[in-house]
Amino acid sequence: MVSSTVNVVRYSALLTGVFYGILHRRTLQKAHDEDKRHHALHERESLIAEAKEAWKRQKDSRKDDVIADPDDPKFDLEKLLAKWEKEYQ
Repeated sequence: MVSSTVNVVRYSALLTGVFYGILHRRTLQKAHDEDKRHHALHERESLIAEAKEAWKRQKDSRKDDVIADPDDPKFDLEKLLAKWEKEYQ
């Protein structure tokens, strides 16, 4: 038979290991969650920067766009003719 002292040591080691595992898992999970949050934040920032750049490019390209549809209320024949003249010279 195993003495009671050996059983106490065994169960103490078992419980210590279980509690250590729980605490270690919590620490690893917390670090993983922080890393995930950090990554999501930087990804969101990069998407915002990319959207701003696309908006600037779109805004700049709108300046050069000339409406060629004569039914459009913003149609300007002089701008259209100036654009054609610029392209073909």
